[in-house]
Amino acid sequence: MSLSYTTSTPCPARATHTVRPEDVVEVLCHRELEGSEQYLVRWRTKPVLPVPPRAICSWHSLRELWHSLHLVQVYIDTLPKATRGLGRLDGTLTSGINRKRKSPDSEPIGARDLTGSNSGLLTPQESIVRSRSSSVVDLGTPEPPEKPGPSIYNGILQKKEGRIVAKKAEGAEVTTINSRNLPTEEMRQIASKTPVVQAENAIRAAFEDKLALHDPRGLVRLENKIDSSTPSLDFTFIREYVLGEGVSGISEDEYKGCTKCKADMGGNVGCEYSTKCDCLQFAAVDEKALERTKPDTYAVYMIAKAEGDDIDTAGLPKRFPYRKPGQSGRQTLLPFYRESRHPIYECNRNCKCGPKCKTRLVQKGRKVPLVVFKTENRGWGVYCDEDLIQGEFIDTYLGEVITDHECKRREDQAGVKSKASYLYGLDKFVDKLTTDGIRLEVEDTFVVDGQDMGNVTRFINHSCEPNCRQYTVSYNKNDLRLFNLAFFAYEDIPAGTELTFDYADKDEVELEEAVKRREAALADPENYDSIPCNCGAPKCRGYLWD
Repeated sequence: MSLSYTTSTPCPARATHTVRPEDVVEVLCHRELEGSEQYLVRWRTKPVLPVPPRAICSWHSLRELWHSLHLVQVYIDTLPKATRGLGRLDGTLTSGINRKRKSPDSEPIGARDLTGSNSGLLTPQESIVRSRSSSVVDLGTPEPPEKPGPSIYNGILQKKEGRIVAKKAEGAEVTTINSRNLPTEEMRQIASKTPVVQAENAIRAAFEDKLALHDPRGLVRLENKIDSSTPSLDFTFIREYVLGEGVSGISEDEYKGCTKCKADMGGNVGCEYSTKCDCLQFAAVDEKALERTKPDTYAVYMIAKAEGDDIDTAGLPKRFPYRKPGQSGRQTLLPFYRESRHPIYECNRNCKCGPKCKTRLVQKGRKVPLVVFKTENRGWGVYCDEDLIQGEFIDTYLGEVITDHECKRREDQAGVKSKASYLYGLDKFVDKLTTDGIRLEVEDTFVVDGQDMGNVTRFINHSCEPNCRQYTVSYNKNDLRLFNLAFFAYEDIPAGTELTFDYADKDEVELEEAVKRREAALADPENYDSIPCNCGAPKCRGYLWD
């Protein structure tokens, strides 16, 4: 059933005073009062665990939890599907709330005092709602008692400089309870019959806000026709690598650029002669051109290549990576690179070829519109809103760049198989000589972790027969440890088709061989706890990882 988010269930207005996310630990339960959802939070203690018997807990509206919606989302994800489905009729989200703007007299007293009172103090008595609107539409939610109970346990709430704070307090007006017993059975029963539609709408709106901030051009949007879920609000969108501890890169000011090329070459698109472009010094040799133009050099080159010798390829014919932009302005990756694993070298801002050079493509960023959408059986996926042509650049893979040692620590902590989908090793140049003459070892390489931060490509799913491929792209030929990972269309991709790439980056095999390998993998008892692959491709390997 398709779910649509309608304007009849508005997101809550943001409150003047809100709960800071760092001040609370978790959301424990939810209820509905005066047509508005409220959530019970546990305030942070030192230590957080075990839960102190007198930990402060309090009920809050979504307005007050606007900056803590990620905690509400975590709580909602623990609820049974039946609870999350409450309040929806014919696939449309409804909340069973009074949708009229409330007058000051009908607003919960506690909410009014939090935003308008001069006392700065919200006592349990002040936050009790004394009446219920008769215009609320009942969609099977329980009628709360006339006095729903205190809004805070084991303390008091205060407002201070735009935020709500909890303070320990004692006295007759303070309700005490063993916080380890929260939520109570009665609270659970009420929650099981209470919709969370307002929260789901607020969470969706918050994620869309994140997308808009990430791409103000509006070239990325969210779509969910499957259910009411939203990608994690804990995910941070970034526009470039975030360097973790122990990771450093070369400043752009120190990049080595080409010196013999000019901006007016090749019809004003920069670099024209591959043998003269310094940026192609370490690029793959065009062996066919070398054989045709310098057969003797070609023979020596092939012998050295077969023996695994380090070869100085300066002056040998190379290939520029991209076609010149056509009338549409779209450039594509040449088959020489598209069908190989050759690293792609782009010019940079220190080059003499100018900013319009045809070899500056990935560094200019994504130009195509992408949609993060909910799939039926593979979580979140990505498709493009317009047709992609073979070899067209899509976007890069971003995340936190960490050391190999830190990567292993995170794998041990989270489990190798559960973490593997988000880790991408920058190991393309292992065994190559650095500018210091030192051979690069695996343990000295970096890894990109895109689980908690990255860009839209983090949501691209795996396929054993992908329509996209990832390629190594470097703007600085001398940096073997820090470079970009770029996605290009491996074939023509119609608009609306899910984008996929091979997480394991395997070479393609014939169908008969693929089926044989899949059957062997499925029959192997060692794969009992492996992650199954749901790509559905004829050449599916059965599992995500070997």
